[in-house]
Amino acid sequence: MDSTTDMDSIYREYSGTVKAFLIRISGNAELAEELTQETFYQAIKSINRFDGRSSLSTWLCSIAKHLYLDAVRKQENAPNVFEDRLAEEDFTERIHRQDQIMIAHRMLHLLDEPYREVFTLKTFCDLTHAQIADLFGKSESWSRVTYYRARQQLQDAMKENVNEEK
Repeated sequence: MDSTTDMDSIYREYSGTVKAFLIRISGNAELAEELTQETFYQAIKSINRFDGRSSLSTWLCSIAKHLYLDAVRKQENAPNVFEDRLAEEDFTERIHRQDQIMIAHRMLHLLDEPYREVFTLKTFCDLTHAQIADLFGKSESWSRVTYYRARQQLQDAMKENVNEEK
């Protein structure tokens, strides 16, 4: 099997997962579609960096997340892009949601492993607890407990962040 065929099969298998992940974090299907294409383009360019320490879907979602964060940073540098297309109330609501998403992602990166990866796999990649357990070589109940603890740590960190802002 040649590398083009391999990438085609990888795209068919994982593009839905990557797009769903991007829709979840961006709330924008059009942006998610665009970033999904860019994710696979970047994956092809850097396939030699995939070391197998995580699953292929985790690696692809990681690329997608970085592309999304880059897009958000670019968007922050050009704030008038949304104002032309959205009513002021909708714009304010989206900015608030984007701020919350960015805070959540920043807090997520502060979590220790395996909490961060389990939370990411469950929340953004839509893996089941059985699939996560299989990836780590652990039990399904381990996955559930680890996810619950990660979620609690993230909620606590976000509450603390809100209290610091007041």
